[in-house]
Amino acid sequence: MKVALIYNENKIDPNDVINVFGMTTKEHYSSKAVERVAQSLEKGGHTVKVIEGDIHLNEELKEFMPKVVAGENPGMVFNMAYGIQGQNRYTHIPAMMEMLGIPYIGSGPAGHAIVQDKVMTKIVLQKNKIPTPGFWVFRTPEDKHDDLIFPVIVKPKLESTSMGMEVVDNWDDLRAAVKVQIEKFQQDILVEQFISGREFAVGLLGNKPNIEVLPIVEINLDHPDQIQTITDKKKKGGVEKTCPAKLSKEKEAEMKQMCIDAFSALGLNDYTRVDFRMDKDENLYILELNSMASLGTGGSFYHAGKTAGYTYESLVNKILDVAVIRYFGSTTQHNDEEVDLTQPLRVVARTYLRSHLQSLKETLKDYVNLNTHVYNIENVNQLGTKLSKRLSHLGFSEQVYKQSDVGDFRYFKNHSDSHNDVLFISHMDTHYGPNDLITYSETSDKIVGSGVAESKGGLVVMLGALHALRFSKRLKKIKCGVLLTTDDSLGGRHSSNLIEEISKNSKYILGLKSGSVDGGIITTCYGRSDYEVRFTSTGDEANSNIHGIIPVLAKKLAAIDKISKDEKNYRLSTTSVVAQGSHGHTPNYATISLTCSYKTEKLGELLDSKIKSVMKKRESNSKKLDVAVNKIQTRHPVLEEPSDTKFYKLVEDLAKKHEIKIKKHAQLLSSDISNVPVRLPALDGFGPLGNHYRTSKEYIIHDSLIERAALLASVVFKCAAK
Repeated sequence: MKVALIYNENKIDPNDVINVFGMTTKEHYSSKAVERVAQSLEKGGHTVKVIEGDIHLNEELKEFMPKVVAGENPGMVFNMAYGIQGQNRYTHIPAMMEMLGIPYIGSGPAGHAIVQDKVMTKIVLQKNKIPTPGFWVFRTPEDKHDDLIFPVIVKPKLESTSMGMEVVDNWDDLRAAVKVQIEKFQQDILVEQFISGREFAVGLLGNKPNIEVLPIVEINLDHPDQIQTITDKKKKGGVEKTCPAKLSKEKEAEMKQMCIDAFSALGLNDYTRVDFRMDKDENLYILELNSMASLGTGGSFYHAGKTAGYTYESLVNKILDVAVIRYFGSTTQHNDEEVDLTQPLRVVARTYLRSHLQSLKETLKDYVNLNTHVYNIENVNQLGTKLSKRLSHLGFSEQVYKQSDVGDFRYFKNHSDSHNDVLFISHMDTHYGPNDLITYSETSDKIVGSGVAESKGGLVVMLGALHALRFSKRLKKIKCGVLLTTDDSLGGRHSSNLIEEISKNSKYILGLKSGSVDGGIITTCYGRSDYEVRFTSTGDEANSNIHGIIPVLAKKLAAIDKISKDEKNYRLSTTSVVAQGSHGHTPNYATISLTCSYKTEKLGELLDSKIKSVMKKRESNSKKLDVAVNKIQTRHPVLEEPSDTKFYKLVEDLAKKHEIKIKKHAQLLSSDISNVPVRLPALDGFGPLGNHYRTSKEYIIHDSLIERAALLASVVFKCAAK
């Protein structure tokens, strides 16, 4: 099942809201806690996307969630977001989910709204004859209540996690405490009869008629008049607890029944925590309920779950299961064909990748921040060395093909046979010059940086997939090759023969450029030809001047621009213009560099003809020029062959099991798979989802690192088994 885990950051980012409005929430989960829940759900066989609950939430969910109205199986939201700001913050995500039609765990807006308001909670409890301490509401410090009996406990009525609590036993201290809390929390203050005695917390899991009451937790207070403050809760492990609490069977049964009655009366769902005090005469009082009980490992809810026999992972997945049952009547929403969603490789791979996401990102940052311009041979070889070390740890041996004009090519294998089951093809060079590098940076959903989409994100996805395969003890069953080149920016002019030769000895070839943002796998890509056009003046050098060659170049460039201005099936662009003069004179020779891309061979031939025609045409009122048109190198277009179609179907079937959307994509830029023999199945775009190759805006989608690496692991294993 697809599960969107929604959380809130611990501070408001101006980009996350339209305006700052009202009280900001003081509650949030740490990133470590969010990651722990995500990993637990992954281990339960679910496809998880972690999303921040801010202004961008709708777009994120629209992209990720299945479209039930279109016949897809439903997904769920695992809500860990306490809200950003304003009143009734717990209700914000549930209300949005109901508007969007997305099932979610936990209580609905009405239940959260009542429980978050401690005064409303107590009114409902009283109306249902469920014992709760007497109370009074203060809107100002000067409010009077003639029936108030000390000692009392003072707390803001809309906050949780024991915020602002203080016990007082006289009017002066009471008014002072109320004044402080009104100023701090900007809300009415609940003043409640203080119950001296023992304190308990009880977790509930499920829905009527199958509500499981977890073992009762006692908060071990030092004395009957002690209270548990927010400072106590934030200490590692919190206040010491005893579970199960030492109570008579009769008192335990009474407490559990009160919990079920309160849970039902307040209209709550799935899970909650109920807080109690018991006085010296063993009278029980419900203090409050927490409809979003903490899932932290130091909290009472997990403590009770562990005593009941749950692991952290099974407790988290049980919460999801009871919500699924509430919506659909069963936790088994998959048909027979989809049982493979829980196959060990998929679960293990995604869990491994989720737990190693930070490591993957650190590796990616290291690669992106290393400027590997195609002619920066030292840095290109440095990246090669980094990759060599990583692959050697995975059992790969290396063969280096030394190059003089560019960095060295590297070929790795994890076996000694002559043939590969799978061959990865990628490159280490980029076109970014020394002043063009955009360093690694992250937003909530994107990773930006030079080469992050074109090559470096794909290299990290490959490493993640290989590590996941090793972790699942499957890598040794796969004969895998990795070929890394260093001249992609030059159209593969030096590496084409090597790619062809190594590909011949491989069953499947996978390119690691990024997929398009809509899930593209590259089945076709344009061809590429690079030209160098040299103009030389044949007139008397002394008569060569600014009015000679420069106007000719301007006309040629304008004509080149017109050739592909409104054309979709080919592109022609000028990459450099150099005009020079001999011995310091005005220019009398020049060079234009061109790159053209085209969908078919015929269009390539047409472009070739047009380029030669434009460049060699004699311009009026200009001196005679010698023109030499040289084609530097060519990459042929890649068209989808029957072997590619069959390979894509294999990938598509696996993507459905991973609940990942893919589609066929035609790549405008050329690719090394153009040098793979036609008969062999070859696809590109197995890297993360991204866009804006070779621009300052180049990026990948953050979560696609895990999704594509998990998919790639399954594809590689399936290819080896074919």
